[in-house]
Amino acid sequence: MKSVVAVKGEVTIPDPPIAHALFSTTRFAWLFLILRMYLGYAWIDAGWHKVTDPKWVETGVALKGFWTNAVRIPETGRPPIAFDWYRSFIQFMLDNEWYTWFAKLVAYGEVLIGVALVVGAFVGIAAFFGALMNWNFIMAGAASTNAVLFTLAIILMLAWKVAGWYGLDRFLLAYLGTPWKREEAPRLQTNPV
Repeated sequence: MKSVVAVKGEVTIPDPPIAHALFSTTRFAWLFLILRMYLGYAWIDAGWHKVTDPKWVETGVALKGFWTNAVRIPETGRPPIAFDWYRSFIQFMLDNEWYTWFAKLVAYGEVLIGVALVVGAFVGIAAFFGALMNWNFIMAGAASTNAVLFTLAIILMLAWKVAGWYGLDRFLLAYLGTPWKREEAPRLQTNPV
C-alpha cells in the first residue's frame, strides 16, 4: 500500500480494496438498501407505537416510567444505569419534568429517522441520529435489539456516500454536493462592447 504525500506534506493513506468497494463505489449499494429497509422499518414500527400512544405524545408518562425505572436502585443494589454521570443526567431530566416534551421528540424522531432511511434521504445523518438514540437506550439499561440496530446504523454511517444510491440520496447528494467539494455557481459573462 503506497501512501501519497501532498505538496503541504500531508500524507494520504489509500483505503484497502474492500473498504473502497464497500464505501466508495455503488457495487454494494443493494446491500445497504437491505440494511436501510430493515433499520428504517424497525424505527417506523417503534416510533409509530409511541406516536399513537397518548402516554407518549400527550403526557410523556411512558418516558417518565422508563426513566424512573432506569435510575432507581433495586434491592440487588445495582441500578440499570451503570454510569453515575448518566444516571445523574436522567435524574436531572426527571426532576425538571423534561419527559413532557422529550417523549414527543423521541416518538416523532423515531418515525422521521425510519422514513429517512426507507426513502434513502440523508442516510448518514438519519443513521447518526438513530445510533445516538440506540446508544442512549443502551446507556439507560434497555438491551433489547439496540446493540444490533446501533451496529447497523454505524455501518450505514460509514457507507453514507453510497447507502442511499437506491433512494433519494442519489439525487440529493448530486444536487447539494458535499460540504468540502461544492461546485462554484456559473458566473454571468458580460459582453465588453
